[in-house]
Amino acid sequence: MRNRILMLLLGVIVLVTSGCGFHLRGTTNVPSDLKTITLNSYDPYGPLTREIRSQLKLSDVTVVEPTVSNKKSLPELRIVGATESQATASIFQDGKTAEYQKEMTVRAQVLMPGKDIYPISVTVFRSFFDNPLAALAKDAEQDIIDKEMREQAAQQLIRKLLTVHASELTKKDVVDGTPEIISVGKAPAASTY
Repeated sequence: MRNRILMLLLGVIVLVTSGCGFHLRGTTNVPSDLKTITLNSYDPYGPLTREIRSQLKLSDVTVVEPTVSNKKSLPELRIVGATESQATASIFQDGKTAEYQKEMTVRAQVLMPGKDIYPISVTVFRSFFDNPLAALAKDAEQDIIDKEMREQAAQQLIRKLLTVHASELTKKDVVDGTPEIISVGKAPAASTY
C-alpha cells in the first residue's frame, strides 16, 4: 500500500513539473539564426573557450571554423577577454583571511553578418573558504570552484545570445526597410502669439 502511494505521489510530481515548463539546466533554446556560428577567442584552446564550446554543443549550436566564405554569412561569437579576481570576504580573529569572494568577468561580442556588433558581458561570483589546516584540499576545492565558475559563465553567455536575437527583432520592427522620404521645401513659418 505504501509503495502505491509513493508511486502515485511521484507520478503527480512528474506531471506538475512537466506542465509548468520545467526543463533541465544547461540547455538554452538558441534562436534559429544563431544555430550555426563561428567562435573566435583570445585563448582558443583555454579552459574557458572549451567550456563555451561545450555549452554551445549542449544548446544544439553548430560551431564552424571561420573561413573567408562563411565569415560574411554566419554570426560570430568573439570572446574578447576574461578577468578573474578575488577579494577578502571575512577574516579570522588573528587577522588572516578566512573567506574569499572570487569574481570572473567574461567579455564577448556577437557580430551579426552585415549588421551590428553586440557586446556581451557576464560576471560570476563565488565564495571560497580558505582553511589553512587543509592546504591540499583547499587547492582541489579551488580548482573545482574555478571550473564551476567557467561553466556558469559559459551558460550565462549562451543565454545572452537570446538578448542579441531580441535586439535584432526590435531593430527590424523599428526599421522596416522602406526608405524614408524627406521633402526639401520651405520651413514652416514661426507662429507669433
